[in-house]
Amino acid sequence: MTSAYDHLHTACAALGTRLFTITTQDEAAGVTRRAYSSNPVDYPVSGTKPLTRDGWYDFCITGQQVFVANTTPEFARYFFDHALISSLGLGSCINIPVVAAGTVLGTVNLLAEEHHFTPDRLAAYEALVTENHAALVAQMRQG
Repeated sequence: MTSAYDHLHTACAALGTRLFTITTQDEAAGVTRRAYSSNPVDYPVSGTKPLTRDGWYDFCITGQQVFVANTTPEFARYFFDHALISSLGLGSCINIPVVAAGTVLGTVNLLAEEHHFTPDRLAAYEALVTENHAALVAQMRQG
């Protein structure tokens, strides 16, 4: 059986995504958990990192807005692993919050080469997440 994460990963890869991860928020534990990864060697599933309440958190989690960075300098100040990201030939990312009942359950994280996320591509990725919203919420709630 294909999971909601697998399905969305396949659809996003067809649009040019080169690294696809899903992270879930655990506010009570103060961590973000990786629930899915297209690159389990460099980004293993169930990896965690502390929730950092910075500008990215304020924008994407508190503000529930899509974070877009089309160059490494745009995301480097927020992502401690920016050197690894760059070493993989990736220079742009988007983080799309998955919201249910007013709360961000997690984010869909897409990375590609620099300047990949044009307005048209961004709209296409956001539409895919919207189309798969119910399935994403259900899978995120399962853990």
